[in-house]
Amino acid sequence: MVLGLSVGLTLFAQDSTTHRGRKYKSPPPTSRIEVTILRNDDGKPVENAAVVFQLEGDKGNMELKTNEDGKASIDVLPTGSKVLLQVIAKGYKTFGGDYKIDKPEMTFEVKLKRPGQQYSIYDNHPEAANSKDGATEGKPSDSSKKDGSKDQPAESANQSDTKPDSSQPQPQ
Repeated sequence: MVLGLSVGLTLFAQDSTTHRGRKYKSPPPTSRIEVTILRNDDGKPVENAAVVFQLEGDKGNMELKTNEDGKASIDVLPTGSKVLLQVIAKGYKTFGGDYKIDKPEMTFEVKLKRPGQQYSIYDNHPEAANSKDGATEGKPSDSSKKDGSKDQPAESANQSDTKPDSSQPQPQ
């Protein structure tokens, strides 16, 4: 009888303390994302490209490297989140894009381009010269001038044109 009473008290004591300890909170559902990195010109895979995932609002990021098939996969991104996908590979332009993770399994294909020629102010750029002649965007109109004069050089500039500058070498 004493044994039955002690077992009954033990079960009762366990039921009355339901709020003891931390509650387990299950993690949010996650999605499996597979990214394939290809060359734009011939469609061949890019090996060892860095694929960076950054969740919106997070300070950190997750970086993966592509395998010999140009693929990288991750399965820890929460479903319903927004992510910035960035691809960095040597010899290619960096790719970046925002994506909404709304399915349990998603696949992205990124085609990387080779970098273009750098812009130089020393090269002739006929398209830039054509746009300067006919473009008026961002320039104040002539009606905003009070004295009504057209664009004329200042008097000091006119005086310097008549006198040779001794600091510059002169053609002979």
